[in-house]
Amino acid sequence: MQTPLAAVYFDCDSTLTAIEGVDELLAFAPAALRTDIAALTTRAMEGSLPLADVYESRLRLLRPRQEQLDVVGALYVQRLVPDAHAVVQALQHLGKHVGVISGGLLVPVQHVAASLGIPAANVHAVPVRFAANGDYVDFDRASPLWRNGGKIEVVRNLPQDHHPLAFVGDGITDAETIGHVARFIGFGGVVARPAVRARAEHFVETRSLAGILPLVLTAAERARLASDGRFAALLSQAIA
Repeated sequence: MQTPLAAVYFDCDSTLTAIEGVDELLAFAPAALRTDIAALTTRAMEGSLPLADVYESRLRLLRPRQEQLDVVGALYVQRLVPDAHAVVQALQHLGKHVGVISGGLLVPVQHVAASLGIPAANVHAVPVRFAANGDYVDFDRASPLWRNGGKIEVVRNLPQDHHPLAFVGDGITDAETIGHVARFIGFGGVVARPAVRARAEHFVETRSLAGILPLVLTAAERARLASDGRFAALLSQAIA
């Protein structure tokens, strides 16, 4: 890579964090619903069922309360993938914008972003409306991120100075950004999805998020990190 990227954006579930938020919400659901909802999620992530069909069905069944989303957000932070903090800090040190584009629910994703020092303005996920008592009302249907192709729309509407950018993610809706970003990197460090591997020009399976660094940095940028005591060891994780 010769032209430096202006930004690196990440998916959240199974990319920045090692869990899937909807799986954690299942802990609050009646046992009879868990298998059906888990199966829907798998089909959506693999691309065999339209995301919009799955999204609406899952939330109608789960009806998460506001405090449950905060619980999931705390779990996200506890289960960040190895070196997530350091990778974000390294990218920001090099002057790159870092952000999140997720089909997950906004409140838990905001927990992750805050923990990693990612600006709130760079966080894109699906807002949820609650009643005054915390009961679920609905999700924001104006958000494009609850349907296939939504991440493409968000990428197109990012500030001009965030382009060219790389997008890193594990799921089929992440891979939909291929051709709309300068570089897509499939991340298999949590779950290696065959459909994503087949589509991605670049695919990494290191448990450490540092595995993406050789794919988003120029040789000069890697040299800058290698010469900085705060980040020198991070580059060695790229091949661990």
